[in-house]
Amino acid sequence: MHSLILRSLVMPLAAAIDSYAMPFTKRIKYRHNQFWEPADAENIRNIPISRYDHIDQITHIPNWQRMLSNKANSLYFAGKMGCKVPEVYWKGRNIDDIDFSLLPKQFVIKPTIGHSCNNVYLMDDGYNHMDKQIYKIEDLRGVMTSVLQQSHQNEFIIEEFLRSEDGIYRIPLDYKVHTFNGEIACIEVIDRKAPSVGHVNVFDDKWNAVENIGKKFIQGDNLTPPHCLDEIISQCRALSKVYKIYVRIDFFATDKGAVFGEFTPTPGIGVGFTRKANYMLNRYWDTYCKGMI
Repeated sequence: MHSLILRSLVMPLAAAIDSYAMPFTKRIKYRHNQFWEPADAENIRNIPISRYDHIDQITHIPNWQRMLSNKANSLYFAGKMGCKVPEVYWKGRNIDDIDFSLLPKQFVIKPTIGHSCNNVYLMDDGYNHMDKQIYKIEDLRGVMTSVLQQSHQNEFIIEEFLRSEDGIYRIPLDYKVHTFNGEIACIEVIDRKAPSVGHVNVFDDKWNAVENIGKKFIQGDNLTPPHCLDEIISQCRALSKVYKIYVRIDFFATDKGAVFGEFTPTPGIGVGFTRKANYMLNRYWDTYCKGMI
């Protein structure tokens, strides 16, 4: 009886301690709820920011950063900020309007609303590097139509397939930069073999190897820095200073230099970070984004 009473007291205490030990995770979950639970959240996400004369006109909207979770908006924003972005060949919902014969043999298909590489196709003369399958044009039309039927606000973008720094078409190395109001906490470099399979290396902004911050990808061999590392660092600092609140900014190192990928304000909804990463990222939040959502 005494052991049961003791256990009933210890277990809630242990849970409370564990919850307190992961403040970054809790903050991301809270932000996710604040961003996406309001009834008007999707409408705000999908307001085309290109209709505004100046980018600073959007910042009066509460939690305006949600607009940059639309991938078309994020490309426009990054381009206005002076970043290189992929060339966009087509954007819209009417799949029948796409003339695939006018596209190059290599192109990328991705939805404007999405995460975790879902419904992203890296097409290389009919071969999708993501799932290692061959697709005919009618197959792609079918997949895109099915995705759009799930959301009346989603669209598809068909854009340039970026080559690696050595000029190869492959799943690109993904440089995920964790930023806080102009400061960089760390850079995750993801070498994907498939959407959820690959290796990771983590560095600080001086390219010193640091401990892995996540649990999704296994540790890889240390990498040499990309030729455009300074460009990635400087552009992430500039974008983050405008974005202000914590955000992960993704870039690609290509034969054209650093090319912007996307903003991710709630990576994994806070799930998948190690305990040490929670402490480290929380310290950055308190130091550089104190009082911000």
